[in-house]
Amino acid sequence: MDKNQVHDVDAAMLAAWPLPQPGTGGDKEMRGHILIIGGSREMPGAIILAATAALRAGAGKLTIATGASVAQLVALAMPEARVIGLTEHDTDGFSLDAVASLDPLADRVNAVLIGPGMRDEASTARLVHALLPRLVEADVGLVLDACAMDVRLHPPEHWPAGKPMRFERPVIMTPHCGEMAHLTGIDKDCIAGLPDGPALAAARDWNAVIALKGARTVIAAPDGTLWQHEGAGNIGLASSGSGDVLAGIIGGLLARGATEAQAACWGVALHARAGDRLAERLGTLGYLARELAAEVPVLLEQLGQKDKPTVNDPMSVAGDVHLGS
Repeated sequence: MDKNQVHDVDAAMLAAWPLPQPGTGGDKEMRGHILIIGGSREMPGAIILAATAALRAGAGKLTIATGASVAQLVALAMPEARVIGLTEHDTDGFSLDAVASLDPLADRVNAVLIGPGMRDEASTARLVHALLPRLVEADVGLVLDACAMDVRLHPPEHWPAGKPMRFERPVIMTPHCGEMAHLTGIDKDCIAGLPDGPALAAARDWNAVIALKGARTVIAAPDGTLWQHEGAGNIGLASSGSGDVLAGIIGGLLARGATEAQAACWGVALHARAGDRLAERLGTLGYLARELAAEVPVLLEQLGQKDKPTVNDPMSVAGDVHLGS
């Protein structure tokens, strides 16, 4: 596998990198269990968008942990889920008391998504740090989105002074250019113009699969592998809630057993193509983030056609583009 190439996330590559499929006799546990932590008084909808997308991506079981103030609302909106109400601070962050409720779930879930709709950066970082050792111990996949990505800016108390924070096992992070600028200190316009370098450096230094979102989204792995997905300029995806849907799709795929890199690549492609389908029917502008998830099941069937060649290494697919070309 050549680390000096950027690999196109196109239909041929996805068909050659099939997602894990449950057996015909499998139950919901075999399809994967995802825990989504997020939401707040002002943004309960974000976790609903992410949770819906995770189920549409094929996850079989869903648990949501959100603020007690909105838990009943979320439960009514998501009858498919178990909903846990967490104690909140006045700042909309979750109390560390939440760890007692969430810790036992580590042995029951396959993936965790943290971040959609969360608001208190410092409280969120403390919660993530408190959960990380348990998730590592249980070998649970983790997606950090939105406010939860700021965990890198708030190292745990025991972390050596001056040492950049690095995750013990790979996680998935889903920043747009503004969030990446916040996390790295690099100018937003510089990242938007040349995203490959910052994405690769972050993936290596943070031990994370980075899905750096934009019209051209790049996905970088800690080993230096880089993928790209170039959209057709679908500005309709640039709307409130769209990122929550993407995070939910990626989390759902991770729960199904996809690797971090596979979940990120497939998630980006499904999200973009869902937008394309809505743009064709409704127009480029004006479709809603909540409508994206319903497009995902048929796209999963189309992009994973069984008559395509199946290989274990997606890098064997032709059509790679050299960096800088």
